[in-house]
Amino acid sequence: MKIAVASMDGQRISPHFGRSACFVVYSIQAQTVQQREVRANCMTGHGQGECQGEHHADPGVGRHSHGPILQALHDCEAVIAQGMGRRMVEDFSRSGIQVFLTEETEADRAVELWLAGRLQVDPNRMCGCGEGPPAR
Repeated sequence: MKIAVASMDGQRISPHFGRSACFVVYSIQAQTVQQREVRANCMTGHGQGECQGEHHADPGVGRHSHGPILQALHDCEAVIAQGMGRRMVEDFSRSGIQVFLTEETEADRAVELWLAGRLQVDPNRMCGCGEGPPAR
């Protein structure tokens, strides 16, 4: 199985999924990380600096389309981030990819905690486009 973590630098978890510079993809076998791969975020509108103007409701249409990111992470069963827009969460869910939103800041640590069943998740960390996670 594979787990993707939204990151700004390949180490820390990004506060906003779509604005992540990259995604760290962990290949897991027998509850152990076998491989760690960094995939550049050249798929999201935010990642390309295009967070201006209206957002499209259809995940496969327009500059803020979620289709490319869903395709780029199609081989992952789960995604970990600090904050994510409601539409992206819904699109991942429809694609069979689980989303875990957390306050954890380190990518490797988050996966370690997830594997141990101890990752603290907060579904209320969903945000609107152009915002970070809700203030605490």
